[in-house]
Amino acid sequence: MTRFRFVNGHVATPGGVLPGAEIVVDGDRIASIGAVEGSTDAIDLNGGWVVPGYIDTQVNGGGGVLFNDRLDVDGIATMAAAHAVYGTTAMLPTLVSETPDKIARALDAIDEAIEAKVPGIVGIHVEGPVLNPARKGIHDPVRFRDLDDDMVAVLTRPRKGKVMLTIAPERVPLDTIKRLVAAGVLVSAGHSEASYEQAMAAFDVGLSGITHLYNAMPAMQQRVPGLAGATLDDPRPYSGLIIDGFHVSAPMLRLALKARPFDKLMLVTDAMSSVGAVEKDFVLHGRPITVSGGKCVNVDGTLAGSDLDMGAAVANAVEQLRITVDQAAVLAATNPAAFLGLSHERGALAPGLRADWVVLDAALKPVETRIAAAEPVAA
Repeated sequence: MTRFRFVNGHVATPGGVLPGAEIVVDGDRIASIGAVEGSTDAIDLNGGWVVPGYIDTQVNGGGGVLFNDRLDVDGIATMAAAHAVYGTTAMLPTLVSETPDKIARALDAIDEAIEAKVPGIVGIHVEGPVLNPARKGIHDPVRFRDLDDDMVAVLTRPRKGKVMLTIAPERVPLDTIKRLVAAGVLVSAGHSEASYEQAMAAFDVGLSGITHLYNAMPAMQQRVPGLAGATLDDPRPYSGLIIDGFHVSAPMLRLALKARPFDKLMLVTDAMSSVGAVEKDFVLHGRPITVSGGKCVNVDGTLAGSDLDMGAAVANAVEQLRITVDQAAVLAATNPAAFLGLSHERGALAPGLRADWVVLDAALKPVETRIAAAEPVAA
């Protein structure tokens, strides 16, 4: 048993925010959380916070590595280490629209990384290539294709971690979506021109996620609500929000907060290789991407993912959504864990769950990240 005593701050637990706490850890699990008795060996938070480790379901890269370019354990480990510095204790490396052979290799690489116990890797997010060319964003439409039986077979093969798949639902038969869901694939809608009716039909057969709400989908209109309108109207899907100051305006973010159940919203970074890297600019599918002031764009000015980390996403959520720190932590940890079906082991500071947490200073900047039994990561 190892005891961690925190004082003079805030510890976010499912039962409420505590001014301090003693967290007892047994192996990689939290054994108990209780009041601090005495101040011996206590960690002074100086007005800071201890919150559950962040869970990011959309991570294209980090530490100078782009997942598309490094489908190997070392590349995945570099990405995970880069994001751990900013509080991410679990993540889905995300593949930007690729060929079937590279999708298969990416799935195998994640299995290998989990087998190698790379800290923080819990699955993969395959974003595309079954997307709508009209909403391609930074994706290369040359790689777009239909979802055939061969690809379904690869995606539904038993895996060591979670498999999330972003599709344009208007391009996939409902029976195929149902088949993917039945096999355990987390199907999400994105880069889509789906109508309200098409979105609702997809929700009915188990599509459970919305990849970066508002982005890469038509704007809502009074008689044409579309995918965005369906998402605001229906409580079922989980919705990712990129809160970086570029992807979505603050008023539209607050509208989502008011319209949707709070427990169905989650923060994502859509991070590129620039996060945690000295050299910010990178190349995606042969096209140069410039990173300046936290914004990633190609030569045409199209957003190319983000330079956002989860630490900044949480701080931005507090400011732009006008919520408390513990509420932002729910968006960054508790809700993503529920979406992934991992609430039994992650997403909160509670007995029986993994000892994954982030220590924040009073300005909400990550100071130290703990991923279970691994050595703590200092910012």
